[in-house]
Amino acid sequence: MKEQLELVQFLLEAKLQTYANAEREPVAPLIPGAKQLEYQRGDWAYRDIYFGNGFFAGQEMVLKGGKPVWSMVYSGGMTHPRALPERVEETYAFLIKALGQANEDTIFRGPEFLREGELVYLNEWFGELESFSGMENIQKDGETIYGLHYSGGCIK
Repeated sequence: MKEQLELVQFLLEAKLQTYANAEREPVAPLIPGAKQLEYQRGDWAYRDIYFGNGFFAGQEMVLKGGKPVWSMVYSGGMTHPRALPERVEETYAFLIKALGQANEDTIFRGPEFLREGELVYLNEWFGELESFSGMENIQKDGETIYGLHYSGGCIK
């Protein structure tokens, strides 16, 4: 139980220091063409590797003492066929705000619901930290413009 609590706390900390942090600095990717974000504290290490922008796919991994203990895979992106560059930028800026509001109850991505002006973020998941799946989307004026599916859990 103690290690699971440590995992939750580290995972939240790592997510807030990487993608949910607009000031983040990517590291040199292990795989050519990837974007890679990393965070480390003590024995704990977090790595997020993803490909693409308008549509993207990736994997988050948490290691303790060099051994994988948790992972999540995800894919998604802009769903609107007329995704204008300014809409993409606005959508991903809002997504970063939503992901920055993750907490111990909504650890996988962002909160269940967030509204800012015309944008609405929705996140629905099933399961717990050990085994879960979910989806998030962003709507503008009632129309879905972004969607993402994710799943993962503890590695034993």
